Amino acid sequence: MKRKPIIAITMRLELETDRFYLGRDYSEALEAFGAIPLHISLIPNRKYLSEIVKNVDGILLPGSDTDVDPLKFGEEPRPNLKKIIPEKEDTDLMVLAEAEKFNKSVLGICFGMQILNVSRGGTLFQDIETDIEYCLKHEQGKPLARNSHSLEFEKSSLLARLITNKGNILVNSHHHQSVSAVGKNLKSTGWAKDGVIECIEDTRENRFVLGVQWHPELSWKTDDLSKNIFESFISSCKK
Repeated sequence: MKRKPIIAITMRLELETDRFYLGRDYSEALEAFGAIPLHISLIPNRKYLSEIVKNVDGILLPGSDTDVDPLKFGEEPRPNLKKIIPEKEDTDLMVLAEAEKFNKSVLGICFGMQILNVSRGGTLFQDIETDIEYCLKHEQGKPLARNSHSLEFEKSSLLARLITNKGNILVNSHHHQSVSAVGKNLKSTGWAKDGVIECIEDTRENRFVLGVQWHPELSWKTDDLSKNIFESFISSCKK
């Protein structure tokens, strides 16, 4: 019997209790679609992380309640910046470098998409509400799984292939930062109505590197696009 793909997920760090943690939704989604989730502790040690990445089949970079340090993309911090946890972003950046070296499939969700873009030399809007005129509400609040705004997409993209219903596509939204300048070997393929980038993809052939700004782990049970994202990602990991 063929073994299930192993997919590593970076965790979060709770400063108040000094513990690593992660919401259950990511692992449950991976397991439901036939993968084995493996948590990566936020220990930014290159040897430790390289050993993990080379022995797994894919990387999932989850959302986070933190921001990326603007110094990582050449900017000074602005007033609406939220908390920064260096162990989180340093670990994610090292994991992405190792995933590139070992040609691993990558799915970045929310913060994971943002750190993916920064890892490729891209930049972020530090706060959508103050940086983008006439923006939509991108921090929708509860219920978390509710799809709250529409999604436009490039018709020749991987994202388009994952959309089975070509009508009005809706996604959930839980972020105040977003991709600004797109990084190397990436392209934007999905947008909110206000122009906020909702999806980035690798431009190179035979590479599965996908970043989505919404949270498919919250809605895969009821939403075809979310389901298809996990199925496609896990399928690429099996290869």
